Amino acid sequence: MKESIKHLKSYEPETSVEEVKAEYHLDRIVRLSANENPYGTSPKVKEAILNWGFDGNYYPDSESKVLRNQIANYWSLSPDQLIFGVGLDEILELISRTFLTPGDEVVVPDPTFSEYALHAEIEGAKVVKVPINAETGHNDWSAMTKAVTQQTKLVWLCNPNNPTGVIESRADIQAFLDQVPSDTLVLVDEAYMDFADGAQDMTCFPLLSQYPNLAVLRTFSKAYGLAGFRVGFIAMAPQLAQYMQMIRLPYNIPTVSQIAAQAAFADQVFVDQVVAKNRVERQRWMDFFDQMGVKYFPSQTNFIYYRVDDEQGLAEALLSQGYQIRRGFQTHWLRNTIGLSADNDQMMAITKEFLKA
Repeated sequence: MKESIKHLKSYEPETSVEEVKAEYHLDRIVRLSANENPYGTSPKVKEAILNWGFDGNYYPDSESKVLRNQIANYWSLSPDQLIFGVGLDEILELISRTFLTPGDEVVVPDPTFSEYALHAEIEGAKVVKVPINAETGHNDWSAMTKAVTQQTKLVWLCNPNNPTGVIESRADIQAFLDQVPSDTLVLVDEAYMDFADGAQDMTCFPLLSQYPNLAVLRTFSKAYGLAGFRVGFIAMAPQLAQYMQMIRLPYNIPTVSQIAAQAAFADQVFVDQVVAKNRVERQRWMDFFDQMGVKYFPSQTNFIYYRVDDEQGLAEALLSQGYQIRRGFQTHWLRNTIGLSADNDQMMAITKEFLKA
């Protein structure tokens, strides 16, 4: 067994809905802890799957050619810049396996998505955490730059960041790239970028042609509503992509998942509708917290991160009424996925009653 994994704390997925129902004796649980899409999936996905020939006796297309060309054309990329994974989870694992060796350093903001550090530690790398600005939730760019050393192989930027929901401008990321050594790979995880206002102007896809040490990640699990189909991808310099392709499992994306992603990506109207509904409900949450005097970070995602004195008590109060949210990031902080309007009404009422008690 690797020494590096003996004392790791693994990523902990959410408790299943059925388990929570049984424990709390509830008939209905609304899971708002995993940032899933409460609006479902494009109806064109179901149509495409039902029209599939169900030729499951054959291996899937190892290169995901149709989906690859869709995405490459949409973002003006070369198809050989793309690597597809079983969700972004597999991509994160592949990155660390490909580019890290024991003793390397990886720089991450703190807090951010825990799997960046997890996979680095599995490979025996040292994780350097740089605290975000506690007031604004933004990255401390000066501290991030100083944290990069000759041993730094990877820098992770989740944008918008999970769990804070805060977005960094493309200009700030580009200024950071200008200060990073060319042999340090900067990874911008845009899993939630679809939800951001002005997303086309914020994404780092246009910077790929200028910075060979930049990579951009996207997923179909969030705005596209395909969390159960597990499809994610990374765009990077072709030479770097080639290294990752060498160790990627050859048939990693099932045919049905490729079909679902193709149909979902073709239906940008559905995505726009999801984003518009989420924007309305997200603003309602921020207005609510303003009224209640609760500190939160302005969100550009489908979740909101906020501070309460008794976070465990509030989380339990919500769970007892059937609303499962995420805790455990930082003391006093909670993260709500932004749900449907009626559920948000109920959650705000429960939260208001709890805070006034």
